[in-house]
Amino acid sequence: MQKNLVIVESPAKAKTLEKFLGKDYKVMSSYGHIRDLKKKEMSVNLEDFSPEYEIPSDKESVVKSLRTEAKKADTVWLASDEDREGEAISWHLCKVLGLDPKAAKRIVFHEITKTAILKAIETPRTIDMGLVNAQQARRVLDRIVGFKLSPVLWKKLKPSLSAGRVQSVAVRLIVEREKEIENFKSESSFRVSALFTVDGQEIKASLAHSFKTEEEAEACLNSCKDKEFVITDIEKKPVKKSPAPPFTTSTLQQEAARKLGFTVSQTMMVAQHLYESGHITYMRTDSVNLSSLCINTTKEEITKLHGENYSKPRQFHTSSKGAQEAHEAIRPTFIAEHEITGNSQEKRLYDLIWKRTVACQMADAEAEKTTITISADDLNFTATGEVITFDGFLRVYRESYDDDVQMDETEGLLPAVKKGEHLDMKEMLATQRFTQHPLRYTEASLVKKLEELGIGRPSTYAPTISTIQQREYVEKGDKKGEEHSYIIIKLANGKLKKSTKKEVLGKEKGKLIPTDIGVVVNDFLMQSFPDIVDYNFTANVEKEFDEIADGRENWHEMMHDFYAKLEPMVDATLQEKNEYKVGERVLGKEPGTGKPVSVKIGRFGPMVQIGIANETEKPRFAQLNKGQSIATITLEEALDLFKLPRTLGEYEGETVMVGTGRFGPYVQHSKKYVSIPKDIDPMSITLDDAVKLIEERRKMEASAHLKTFEEDPELEVMNGRFGPYLKYNGANYKLPKSVKEPEKLTYEECMAIVEKAEERGQADAKSAGKRGRRTAKA
Repeated sequence: MQKNLVIVESPAKAKTLEKFLGKDYKVMSSYGHIRDLKKKEMSVNLEDFSPEYEIPSDKESVVKSLRTEAKKADTVWLASDEDREGEAISWHLCKVLGLDPKAAKRIVFHEITKTAILKAIETPRTIDMGLVNAQQARRVLDRIVGFKLSPVLWKKLKPSLSAGRVQSVAVRLIVEREKEIENFKSESSFRVSALFTVDGQEIKASLAHSFKTEEEAEACLNSCKDKEFVITDIEKKPVKKSPAPPFTTSTLQQEAARKLGFTVSQTMMVAQHLYESGHITYMRTDSVNLSSLCINTTKEEITKLHGENYSKPRQFHTSSKGAQEAHEAIRPTFIAEHEITGNSQEKRLYDLIWKRTVACQMADAEAEKTTITISADDLNFTATGEVITFDGFLRVYRESYDDDVQMDETEGLLPAVKKGEHLDMKEMLATQRFTQHPLRYTEASLVKKLEELGIGRPSTYAPTISTIQQREYVEKGDKKGEEHSYIIIKLANGKLKKSTKKEVLGKEKGKLIPTDIGVVVNDFLMQSFPDIVDYNFTANVEKEFDEIADGRENWHEMMHDFYAKLEPMVDATLQEKNEYKVGERVLGKEPGTGKPVSVKIGRFGPMVQIGIANETEKPRFAQLNKGQSIATITLEEALDLFKLPRTLGEYEGETVMVGTGRFGPYVQHSKKYVSIPKDIDPMSITLDDAVKLIEERRKMEASAHLKTFEEDPELEVMNGRFGPYLKYNGANYKLPKSVKEPEKLTYEECMAIVEKAEERGQADAKSAGKRGRRTAKA
């Protein structure tokens, strides 16, 4: 008989816990959620909004093992993470293992250390149904939104699209930023700077205001030819710089992106490993609180490493919208552990967390800022310099800068000068500068914006950003920028000289850019479901989840109110009749035929259509090339896409042609079609290129067909992406592991495998027809 069974979420966490607990404890993992809503059904009763859960097939063996061990144990300890998801996992475990949620031993900890684990076992609690209900409310509401809105998108836009509550708002932010950029009108101005000398030392200063025109800038420089420049003011003042707070989920994602180049999901994956290995506290938090233990041990560490004058204990307070103070910030579990063992990503992220935590408990950096005013008549130039007098926390950490940059104690040092002193003007420049469009979002800056708006929570940022990219509403890409010419007017030795230089403006790397589908879906949702993509509405929903978590709101009532608003909007949108599909844009008419040319989102993505579908004639279609957009493509560019089919030549006595269809461009040869990859331009593909594609397709098809049978041409042994299998009557059948040489199977052996699989209902449905009927009988 096992005395204690402890259930955690992940195997890595289980391993770490086993190190701290004695032989009387067995630690097992639930591998995340063990129950969920059914995948292909709404699984929500729309009368009372109760969810219908199931144990997914891939979790059946896990649940079986947990049930077996739970029966053997005197006490079951539920040790999933202390957040809504973790609480829900513990509640589902109660339901599956037959435990009473009101009496279950629920233990929680923010860090996986021996002290924290033993303290949790000494102070167990019961399941917090407020947290469980908040998680259920989020899951059910998001399922309703998905299942109600997605069919509307299928009918009005394109099959297999999907809508999500937080994801749709994230896409809206990215689309609106792109539209701001498209509508942005750059303006130029001239900024004037000058290089002065005094006693052989140089001072660079700038004019406070800029000039709108070249003529004004030139007039300014001309007026300075014979002017005397005098130091009219010297202001010195001490300035202090305070460290940033310790990391929350959001700020860790942002800083890891800036300093380490990590994606948001990569940061969370690495942080999860660090947490489960016992190196850091829980990584899903929006609190900047630190425990008194952490503050005290960090003080000792700073004093030991840098001296007492570098220590300044602080407690930070969370100010972000809708934040929860329950958790601590993300920090090392042991501040004395400067380095860890692990892979390079884990070491780098841990180092970042360690430095940020130590820095936030260090003294302010002190500097002396000097501002010198240099005047001539009504023109005032200013020069600024800053000297660090005490580095404080900067000795350890600089926010958003490379940690390897060494501080220069004389950085920004200005020469010693006196008020009233005359200066020589060596040269003066008026440089043309252009205002730049708003920056596109990076993953990290999008997280920051979502947090500012109160949309989403620490656990939802990474999945939201992954989802909008997986759904191809948004893609991460680079923008080349545009080359601009700019003017420089130089005054030196009493003479003006003009020159023109070139620069690239608007160049961006790794930014989130909306796709055509993303733009069209967003515009449609904004038009038909404005509340769903409203920033305040989405933030208010998050607040309601918080109130449910605190026990101040009934989640079934919240669902009822929400659905009462959603259902009429869905019905009204489905009944609307549009002459054109949403997102469709008419470009003009085809010369010669007069048929309308339009662009729209088709079944397989953005495409151009010539003509209108009717009984006598079918329209022609062409997919857009990479880099083209339905928002900006011109009539001429659209017509160029129809300069197909074209004949490339002959191969094996048959004509080789290039054409385009609903599935994109293709090569046609001997009544067979081969798709042209996206990186090959169908307008410039050569005969040799086409022959290579034809031969590659033949090799692939030959390797896919391992064996056929005279007894029944419908039966075939195939080789696929996941290994050999049987194909029979349009359905696929797995081969048993005992089959080592599939090409040697006899007809009788194959049919036995098929029959056995059909008895168990194990055929893999590729065609819904025959197979659906077969499994129904089974």
